[in-house]
Amino acid sequence: MRAVRGGLWLLTLVLLSWAAVRVAGVLPPWPGVAVLALTPWAVLAAAVMAGLALLARAVWAGLAAAVAMVALVAVVVPRAWGSGEERTGRALRVMTVNLRIGGADAGDVVRLVHEGKVDVLALQEFTAPAQRRLDRAGLARLLPYRVADPAPYAAGSALYSRLPLSDERTPTGIGGFVQASATVTMPGGTRLAVRSVHPCSPYTADHQGCWTRGIAAEPAATPHGVRRVLLGDFNATLDHPPLRRLIATGYRDAADVTGSGWRPTWPDDPFPAVTLDHVLADRRLAVHAYQVRRVAGTDHRTVLATLVVT
Repeated sequence: MRAVRGGLWLLTLVLLSWAAVRVAGVLPPWPGVAVLALTPWAVLAAAVMAGLALLARAVWAGLAAAVAMVALVAVVVPRAWGSGEERTGRALRVMTVNLRIGGADAGDVVRLVHEGKVDVLALQEFTAPAQRRLDRAGLARLLPYRVADPAPYAAGSALYSRLPLSDERTPTGIGGFVQASATVTMPGGTRLAVRSVHPCSPYTADHQGCWTRGIAAEPAATPHGVRRVLLGDFNATLDHPPLRRLIATGYRDAADVTGSGWRPTWPDDPFPAVTLDHVLADRRLAVHAYQVRRVAGTDHRTVLATLVVT
C-alpha cells in the first residue's frame, strides 16, 4: 500500500506542476511544449487521480489532485461556454484545411466549400498536384479568385475566394512554410486582410525556437484600420503562451467564442486529440458559427466559421 500511495503522490505532483505551468503562462522546454497541448485531457487525469487517491485513503494526495483539477478546469472549461454571436451585418464564411502534403481528397474539399457556401478558403501543405485535382473538382468555379504558391512537401499555401482579392502575397514564414495573404473586399467596400497561417511545428527541441518566433511574427490585430482574419494550422493550442499572446493583440478564437474550444482537429487517425487549427478574427468582427468536419486523405480536420462584418 505504501508503494501505491507513493506512486499516486508522484503522479499527483506531475499534475500539480502541469497546472502551475499552465496557470502561470510559462512555456516549458521541449517536450513539455508538446505535452502542454494535451491540457484538456489533464483535467480528466486529475479527476481520476483524485478518485484513486481517495480510494487508496491517500487523503492529502487526493486533495492535491483536486486542487490541480480545479486549476485546470478554470482555464479549460470556459472554452465550452460560448454560443456564437447574433449580430446584423454581412456574413463571411471561411474555411481552412491542412491538405497533408497535398493528399486530401479534392472532392471532399470542394463538397464542403459548396455545402458551406464558403467565401474564403485557406489551404496549407498545398502542392501542385493538389492544385490540379482541386481545379478538376471544380474549386475554381466556386472560388474564382486566388493567391497560390504550391510547393513540394509541406511548404505550399493558398487562399481561394468568392470575393475579389488584392494585395496578394505569398510570404515565407520563419519556419519555411509559405503563408498566402491577401485583402478581401466585401460587398459594400469593407476590406479584410486574410492569411493562411502555417508556422513550423515544435516536434523537436530544435524546432521549438522557430515555432515560437513564427507565431510571434504573425500580424497583430490593430484597434483601427484594416480588420484581420488569420486561419490555418497554427501548430498550437489555446494552452500555448505564444498563441495566447497573439490572440491578446486583438483577436478572438472562433471556436472559443462559439463554445467549441474543446473540439480537437488533429490527428484525425485514429482520433483527434488536440486543437491545432484555428480561425482568429479581429475582435471588431462577430463570430456567428463554427464547425469541424472530416476530409478524407488528411490527418487534420477542416474548420469552418461564419464571421459577421458589422
